[in-house]
Amino acid sequence: MPRREPTLPITQQLTLASSEITKQCDIIPRVAMVLGSGLGAFGEEVQDRIVLPYSAISGMPLPRVQGHAGQLALGHIGQVPIVIMEGRAHMYEGYSAQESVFGIRLMLRLGAQYLIVTNAAGGISELFAPGDLMLISDHINLTGQNCLCGPNDENLGPRFPDMTSAYDPELNALAERIAVEQGQRLRKGVYAGVLGPCYETPAEIRMLQRIGAHAVGMSTVQEVIAARHMGARIMGISCITNMAAGISEAPLSHGEVRDTADRISGRFAALLNQVIAKLH
Repeated sequence: MPRREPTLPITQQLTLASSEITKQCDIIPRVAMVLGSGLGAFGEEVQDRIVLPYSAISGMPLPRVQGHAGQLALGHIGQVPIVIMEGRAHMYEGYSAQESVFGIRLMLRLGAQYLIVTNAAGGISELFAPGDLMLISDHINLTGQNCLCGPNDENLGPRFPDMTSAYDPELNALAERIAVEQGQRLRKGVYAGVLGPCYETPAEIRMLQRIGAHAVGMSTVQEVIAARHMGARIMGISCITNMAAGISEAPLSHGEVRDTADRISGRFAALLNQVIAKLH
């Protein structure tokens, strides 16, 4: 079962957790990042790397899914100080929406101004193929949850945050320019966030196509809501690890997700290294 910490106001939880980290590491990150299923290898790109297991950080939810290491890495990409969540906890593991975004809030509390969210996703657009990278232009929250429900803490952000440009247009333009320079094909589209943990039915995929989604996954949307609430600038990248039900006739599996993520890890790292370097 997911770990539950004694209930404290969120700002007190963040103060406690951030103090535990700053006692062990004096890096003040400029960029925060979340690595999704099978994408954890990017964490090895970090120089001066200091790793803290989530179990050593008060209030930090522990992921139980294969491909999510469950550790926080701090260091540098080039000259840019960075903090990376290597793995995330999902709501389908039994966590509330508020618990699932604790790590995001913590990284921003440590000083990060930018957030890069990554995930493994199923391709809905028939123009996509497994191994494509998709820059997230917008999202649709279909989880039935919102991490901002309940009393609002004005120290974190406003009661009604604007989500018009949740995925920063300037950061997206930067990523697109770098992809062109590298000769990479970078797709762009809308990410549909669902609760999971089962994969979608073909009928559900047809519905998602009709409402304008290009890829679907079981994470990210709550993280982006929490980060916008706190004023972060956000970029999101989905690794299209498989085609969704009804588009592909093959049965879906988490093994395929991890295998495809491994296959594109080099292109993924090349793109992100250059994006992060420009945020210095």
